[in-house]
Amino acid sequence: MIRINLLGTPKSKNKRSAAATTAVMDVGDVGSPAMKVAVAAALLVVINLSYWYKLDRQKQSIAAKMVIAEQKNHELADVKARYLERQKQAESYKRRVDVIDQLRAQQAGPVNLLNTIGSTVNSTEAVWLDSMTDAGSSIDIKGMALSADAVANLISNLQKTGYFKNIEIKETFQDESFKDMQAFQFTLSCEKTKS
Repeated sequence: MIRINLLGTPKSKNKRSAAATTAVMDVGDVGSPAMKVAVAAALLVVINLSYWYKLDRQKQSIAAKMVIAEQKNHELADVKARYLERQKQAESYKRRVDVIDQLRAQQAGPVNLLNTIGSTVNSTEAVWLDSMTDAGSSIDIKGMALSADAVANLISNLQKTGYFKNIEIKETFQDESFKDMQAFQFTLSCEKTKS
């Protein structure tokens, strides 16, 4: 125990008289419960203040980051709106290009048909065409051949192209107007496999 003399009087040799004449203040032992509670309370206050300070700094940091994030969000919203607009324009452009390509393909259809029939007739001997009628999915071909075998060869060659199916002879007869040679008038009907 620590004793402190507050009166400033000298210490007497007699124990009884010294206790009566001097006022001694007892600060307490370092390990006393009052001292421990005071130290603990002081530590608790210091810890609470430092934790509050830390939380306050985090709050300010989060608020600053929030402002930055909201600005970034507004910028990205503008970018997204522009991207969606450009995507709509690209889809519209693609639809237009597809329509143009489809029209070009349909435009080339008669050219392909005429090229196919022309090359087939040219590769078949003794056959001439008089007319051809395109009725959408079916075609009627009228012509003249020097023999019945030439008509059969024309039908075979038309089937080999892969452009026609269901090729049938509608009519064939020998033309009597040619006296010097044998001539057959024929009419074929066939369907297109591709347009």
